[in-house]
Amino acid sequence: MSRRVTTTVPELAGLLRSAQPPVLLDVRWALGDPYGRDHYADGHIPGAVYVDLDTELAAPASPERGRHPLPDLAELQEPARRWGIGSGRPVVVYDDLGNTAAARAWWLLRYAGVGEVTLLDGALGAWRMAGLPLESGIPADPAPGDVVLRAGALPITDTDGAAELAVSGLLLDARAGERYRGEVEPVDPRAGHIPGAVSAPTGENLTADGTFRSPEELRKRFEERGAGAASRIGVYCGSGVTAAHQIAALEIAGFEATLFPGSWSAWSADPARPAAKGDRP
Repeated sequence: MSRRVTTTVPELAGLLRSAQPPVLLDVRWALGDPYGRDHYADGHIPGAVYVDLDTELAAPASPERGRHPLPDLAELQEPARRWGIGSGRPVVVYDDLGNTAAARAWWLLRYAGVGEVTLLDGALGAWRMAGLPLESGIPADPAPGDVVLRAGALPITDTDGAAELAVSGLLLDARAGERYRGEVEPVDPRAGHIPGAVSAPTGENLTADGTFRSPEELRKRFEERGAGAASRIGVYCGSGVTAAHQIAALEIAGFEATLFPGSWSAWSADPARPAAKGDRP
């Protein structure tokens, strides 16, 4: 709970000039946009390594596990070493979408026991706004790291656990409000939300410039949704990606939370699971 969640743009610029720069990961991804590597090649922070969310930060999709199941850590360890992650070396991750995709790498590496992982506050947009340089192309891989990944440093839950949290704890739905209400469902089998879940759209974690809201603002936001009274907090989204951003915001606010990786994509694929619609949990 006491670990840092973010690194600012000035801090990163200084670290990249130091004798021991961090591993810098570019997780360029957006729902419905398969061209992350091309966007990275068009311009990225110097020294950043491209990470493919669909193939490296997730296992193959299935109805039971959702659209972005957690990868097997034995398989993730190889790309993590290729990215340059080594024992004791800090990692900074970013994307071009307010860190809503990069948070998947942040959460997954922490879950796997990597000690110092932070999000670049404001993501690539903040780097651009600061007038700092970008580089283009696909660089050679950095020197390989020696990281050893082990599961379990952060809590997760399954479909049954999410259903139980919605009743006896606080289960937050990190999707946009219209998807929570069941007005639209662009990708998953059914519209609606897990009965008992409370709407808390991920985008509301950020200010207009894409940086995280202050700890005080975030704490107030989550307390208004019941976090203060809940002994246990769980988070889900569509497929376990933007929910990781919610967990980062909760940590900034001083709360611990459990990720439901299967999220709505797994829940809605099971016809035995009920779906609620409208504004109410």
